[in-house]
Order: sequence, then C-alpha cells, then structure tokens
Amino acid sequence: MKRARLIYNPTSGREEMRRRLADILQRLDQGGIEASCHATTGENDATEAARDAIERGGYDMIIAAGGDGTIYEVINGMAAYDNPPPLGIFPLGTTNDLSRALGISRNWETYCDLVIRQQTRPIDIGRVNDRYFINIAGGGSFTELTYEVPSKLKTMIGQMAYYMKGIEKMVNLAPTELIIRPEGMDTIHDQFMIFLVANSNSVGGFEKLAPDARIDDGMFDVIAVKNCNLAEFIRLVTMALRGEHLDDPKVLYFRTSSMHIEAPQASQVLLNLDGELGGSLPGHFEVLKHKLRIFAADQRPV
Repeated sequence: MKRARLIYNPTSGREEMRRRLADILQRLDQGGIEASCHATTGENDATEAARDAIERGGYDMIIAAGGDGTIYEVINGMAAYDNPPPLGIFPLGTTNDLSRALGISRNWETYCDLVIRQQTRPIDIGRVNDRYFINIAGGGSFTELTYEVPSKLKTMIGQMAYYMKGIEKMVNLAPTELIIRPEGMDTIHDQFMIFLVANSNSVGGFEKLAPDARIDDGMFDVIAVKNCNLAEFIRLVTMALRGEHLDDPKVLYFRTSSMHIEAPQASQVLLNLDGELGGSLPGHFEVLKHKLRIFAADQRPV
C-alpha cells in the first residue's frame, strides 16, 4: 500500500473538493493508495503542509487539490528539497494553468486512475530569488490584477472576476523602466507596460500568449510589452488572443534559461508568480530543469 498526503483547498472550485473528497479517497484506496488529508486554512498553509510532509517522510506522493494558488504554495513547499516525491494535481480553480498545460483531466475518476497507475512525467520549475513558480512570473501594473481579485469573488463568478478587475486597471496603465540582462544576450534597457516570464504555454487561461513555451525544455519564453497607449495595448491584447502578437514591434520576445531584471527607479515593482504576490524586483530568474515529477500523461507535448 502506497501512502499519499492530500493537501486541498476546501473553498476552491465552488467547494467541489468538499463534495468529492470521500469518493476520491475511496477510489485511491481501492487502487492501493492510502491518503491522509490536510485542508488548508489560510495563506501559505499549503506550503507548510507540503514541507511538513517531506520532512516527516514516509509519503510516496503528494497530491494537491485546488486552484493555481494552491498548486503554487504546494510547489514552494516542495521545490527546495532534493528528489521530492511526485506531485498529483486535482484542478479546481478559476484558470488551472498547470493542468491545462499538462492536459490533466478535470474528471476526478480519470485522474485518480492515472495516479493509481503511477504515470508521471518530469517538468521544469522557475525560481526567482528565493521563490518558485510553475507557469508564469510577471511584473508591471497590469499583472497586479490577479492578486487584487478577492478570493470570494473568484469563487462566485470565476474567470469573469479577472475581466472585471482588468477593465478597472486598464485606465491607469503606466510604463516601468526596466533593465533586463538575459544569459548570453545583450542587455535590454527600455520602458515596458508589462513583462511575462512563461514556463508553460497556458498563461492566465490563454494558450496562445506564449504558444511555443514548453514546461520541460529548460527554457523560459519572455514576453514584454513596450511603452504604448491604451488603444495600442488593447490592440496587442486582441492579437495575443489569436497568437499573432510576438512579431509586433511593441513586443519584446526571447527565450532564455536565466536572466536578471531590475528597475533603476526608486518605485517598487511587484512580482506576480502564478497569480500570487511574489516579492519585488530586482529578481534573478532561472529554470530548474526537470525539478519535479507530475502525475500526467506523457503523450501530450507541452
């Protein structure tokens, strides 16, 4: 009998996990996996629970159930360790970027069976300073909306909460002076509206924003929008929905395995990591290639 530590957010996905927990535990048990549970109670609780599971030892796997915020916290509790146990994910949030990138089914029965089969694949993790991210890191005024949307509002109306907050933020967009030093490339010094460091091809629920990004290739896809007015920004957003933005002169795009970004002005530039507040610039970004193993099918390229 294998042992699993199941860390779940009881409020994610309109509290779907509360309703499915008994069924999931029973199906795992029938497949030879004994799971003990931890329901998160607040900010960083999932990180502490994942860290505790590894420190205590004896677990063959960790399973996270919740949205991207819960997954982000669990990964930050696991990534500092050498050879952590494989991670399972039940996607229950608003956007579920990681599960979309990996093609993980939202059907709990299907995913339970995949975990029971112990089918895993390696994935990369991003690190910036002392924090980790799995999908996306970003900075600039527009990225702030993801952690400004109240969790209760996200639970009630889902993706529309982001759109509502985005409309409110767009009237106050302002550029930020950045110095970007990618490994093996010339230094970039310019004014930018937003920068995104993509580790996967699903960013904020959109799969065409970084269409060539792969979560297991050891590279970041970096996208930054240069100083522009509101009309130009809206035009670029429209192009991004179709995946036609990367060649636009207002868009800086390159690939790298590491880089340093700083803001020379005194104003603080906050970082958004997988939709959560992740400190501020300056930041050293690097890919940790194949740092984790995730329960997911190998057939889908990401």
